[in-house]
Amino acid sequence: MTGAIAIVMVFSIPIIAIVTDHFQKQSKIKHKMIQDELELEKLKHQNYLIETQKMRLELEQMQLEGQKDKKVL
Repeated sequence: MTGAIAIVMVFSIPIIAIVTDHFQKQSKIKHKMIQDELELEKLKHQNYLIETQKMRLELEQMQLEGQKDKKVL
């Protein structure tokens, strides 16, 4: 019985190390994925702001052109 316990103890240490290493690698991968998603959301937000500004400028330009057309008539 003592021999079985000793064998289990000897083999459990490397198994625990392997499992712990695996969980650490998974955590690092998840961390990297979250960072990438955050960067993507920042880029999406910047793109939204740029498109909104572009549409605002186009609307102002159309309004100015409309005012010019009214003055000509």
